Amino acid sequence: MYITITPQNMGGNYSKSSADFVGYLEKENQGLEQQDMEHFFNQYGDEISAEEVVKEIDSNTAKLEKHEPRFYSITVSPSKYELKRLQNHSEDLQKYTREIMKDYVASFNREINGRPITIDDIKYYAKIEHQRAFKGTDFQIKENQPYATKILQLKTEIRNVQDGRAKGNVKKLEKEIVKLEREAPHQQNGKRIVQGMPKAGNQSHIHIIVSRKDASNKFSLSPGSKYKASDVELNGKTVKRGFDRDGFFTKAEKTFDKAFDYKRNFAETYTARKDFIKNPKIYFASLMKLPTNEKALAFKIMGKSGIPMMPSIPVTQAQLAMKIFNRLRRGAEVAIKSSSIGI
Repeated sequence: MYITITPQNMGGNYSKSSADFVGYLEKENQGLEQQDMEHFFNQYGDEISAEEVVKEIDSNTAKLEKHEPRFYSITVSPSKYELKRLQNHSEDLQKYTREIMKDYVASFNREINGRPITIDDIKYYAKIEHQRAFKGTDFQIKENQPYATKILQLKTEIRNVQDGRAKGNVKKLEKEIVKLEREAPHQQNGKRIVQGMPKAGNQSHIHIIVSRKDASNKFSLSPGSKYKASDVELNGKTVKRGFDRDGFFTKAEKTFDKAFDYKRNFAETYTARKDFIKNPKIYFASLMKLPTNEKALAFKIMGKSGIPMMPSIPVTQAQLAMKIFNRLRRGAEVAIKSSSIGI
């Protein structure tokens, strides 16, 4: 499970409207018949129009400054192993969304009128998508890049020869391109993976847009808060503040496992991925203590995530942690940010 929470954009100033983001989430519906479309939904409603989403989010921004995001985007991307547990991807992910949004509100260390926040205190809309394309940040694109660069150079040489600006053997250059296309390390359906290419297989995931302000448009609820949980004095009153991101990510995993009877492998857990970056020795020591079959699956999952593996496993756990981790730091696309984590 890969979950991110990000503000409406990464700039310093924020647009007053959610229209661009909502429009982006409508891209998969283009050209589809009404019965084949994926609609927005929230905790209690289905088939909500994009226009209503924009209207509700944009009108729920009282007293927000230009430097404050109007909404946050939550993306929930189950792994291919998790998706296999689902019977109907759209229906199951919709039910799952409604459960994890309860986990979301429970992760706020906030009160409204002296009571804990409930699901009815937030305004959110979600949408299921089933397609993904390779991005420049994907490890497959990065590792294919040297081949892509050389192919582009050869194609430029061919054009120069054909236009009379240089001399050369076009057929020889074309054969070299074919060879490079074949030798690129990451292929899909017999073709070199390039940026923008649709990813094969099941790519179902969830996009959630949640208003910065509560449903009453009076209180600000920021999951991007740098505070996990604390109490402060404000105007002579004790006020709770903070959002427990670690708690939310962990709860979301447990909610999925319970709902779909999923047996989560060590390498798939949020705690393990966090240790992978912050405490690599602990991570690999724990990995090597797993039963043989679980350990084998863990290494398979790690490989599918783009983590390069050593050809042979060192004898001791300490050697494993040090030798493999040095390669992982160079090769793995792993990030922990203030608002997201994943591999």
